[in-house]
Amino acid sequence: MTKKNIAFGFAVATLCAVSAVSAQAKEKLNVLCAADEEWCNLMKSTFEKESGVDVSMVRKSSGEIFAHIKAEARNPKVDVWWGGTGDPHLQAAAEDLTTPYKSEQIDSLLEWAQNQAKQGDYKTVGIYAGALGIGYNEELLKEKGLPVPKCWADLTNPAYKGEVQMANPNSSGTAYTTLATVVQLFGEEKGFEFLAGLHSNINQYTKSGSAPIKASARGETTLAVTFMHDMVKQVKKGFPIKVVAPCEGTGYEVGSMSIIKGARNLDNAKKFAEFALRPDVQSLAEKAKAYQVPSNSGSSVPEGAPKLTEIKLINYDFATYGSSETRKRLLKRWDDEIKSLPR
Repeated sequence: MTKKNIAFGFAVATLCAVSAVSAQAKEKLNVLCAADEEWCNLMKSTFEKESGVDVSMVRKSSGEIFAHIKAEARNPKVDVWWGGTGDPHLQAAAEDLTTPYKSEQIDSLLEWAQNQAKQGDYKTVGIYAGALGIGYNEELLKEKGLPVPKCWADLTNPAYKGEVQMANPNSSGTAYTTLATVVQLFGEEKGFEFLAGLHSNINQYTKSGSAPIKASARGETTLAVTFMHDMVKQVKKGFPIKVVAPCEGTGYEVGSMSIIKGARNLDNAKKFAEFALRPDVQSLAEKAKAYQVPSNSGSSVPEGAPKLTEIKLINYDFATYGSSETRKRLLKRWDDEIKSLPR
């Protein structure tokens, strides 16, 4: 072998070694996202571009994420849980699955976002809010000669048999918020009577909370129970969806963010938390066609987002219905008494 060949081989080997070290040194972050796919992807790409961190982001429903991090508690592979209803975030905090982190921006957040952090001992924090409602496909409703729903109680009308869709509260934070809302509105016994009557009209329990209104937009179901901001998204796309704030009052979510206990990339998780709470980043939501109300007081609210001050909201008890004990008990009762009923 000539000296020239030896030098070339040494150079190639050195380059390969440097590349390997660079690859190993690449900063990483693993995120589970419970918002819509488009918003998840926007958060991922924007943070990667700004920070240089390689983000692995997977979209799942809130209930699925809670089950995921609980299953991995002894050997966590996820760093951040971003988005999804606040109740399971609070349960994760109570079960010591997440770790305390008090953001330097905490004083800039709206009261409901700060309250979420305080209730979770700063193991979670509010990032957006949204109210529950009833959505319907106006064209289908007229075509089938069905009455316009105005209240929760209307959804048990036999005229709607096979016309209503909602998610399963075991997998969906949206549906668990619905379950907790009707229990708080009507009392537990009357609430479960309502859920039994509603069950008679359900055509499908979906895995994802936003799936029912998407199905309604496609003409696959007439009515959907979900968050109003998900309905607005379909309206903005040009679908004939109408949004109803139930006459009795309605519950709401504080969409939250938590850092997983034992996160392997803790420093990057904290960087992402600060990034996600910034007003300029929260103001990107509209670009992803997300119409929740952002938690930072300096953020711009997406045009068309439901105005929470104009909706009859219940005094939702996040501490009680976000507790592990209450959540487990209500889900078991729903499985035993509602899910198993014939339709």
